[in-house]
Amino acid sequence: MDSSIATRGLGLLLLCSIAAGCASVAPVPYSDVASSSYMAPDTSDTTGRVPYRYATEVDWRSYNKAILDPVAIYHGRDHQFGDMSDSDKAELAAHMQTSFMTRLASRFAMVNRRGPNTLRVRLTLTGAVANTPVLGTLSRFDMAGAVYNGVQAARGGEGMMTGSVIYAVEIFDASTARLLSAYVTKQYPDAYDIKSSIGPLAASFAGIDKGAESLVTQFR
Repeated sequence: MDSSIATRGLGLLLLCSIAAGCASVAPVPYSDVASSSYMAPDTSDTTGRVPYRYATEVDWRSYNKAILDPVAIYHGRDHQFGDMSDSDKAELAAHMQTSFMTRLASRFAMVNRRGPNTLRVRLTLTGAVANTPVLGTLSRFDMAGAVYNGVQAARGGEGMMTGSVIYAVEIFDASTARLLSAYVTKQYPDAYDIKSSIGPLAASFAGIDKGAESLVTQFR
């Protein structure tokens, strides 16, 4: 096949994907997450990464220890995994456990018992979208994809045909069990992160890592 025809064909496919919304998934409050009744739309978030949040006034500097609960996989009817396999969900949850543990350990002493000056962090994996095989990577080089991804990169949006991950974070004072903060977040790699477009779960892994970094940053 002539390369120019193939390129035009890919461009047409990509444009069709844009018109269809690029299979983007918008998070919901997730009715079976324990803190969902506390969370409200976060009007200060313009990126769409954290659409729902609950926050209290907290001096995070007063906490020097943290407990990380085992990552839970959400089974509510409003989950957003699509047809993702259970093994892929488990792989994402395992990566989330390791990623958040590693990054939290850069700020806190990680413990497994309740006590003073200790946070308890609960993570619930509520949804994920896999990369579109081959086309997700090719869209970084195709003309139509380059234009779209360029706009998305400038605004911090999702790349074309790129996977993502959605999860809920709940943060408690470990000694009192008081809910301090909770939010739902959607995370994904930068639109031009080619490495994260290779492999079905690569973008979700990158989103998890980005989300873990963001969480730790709020504690500093």
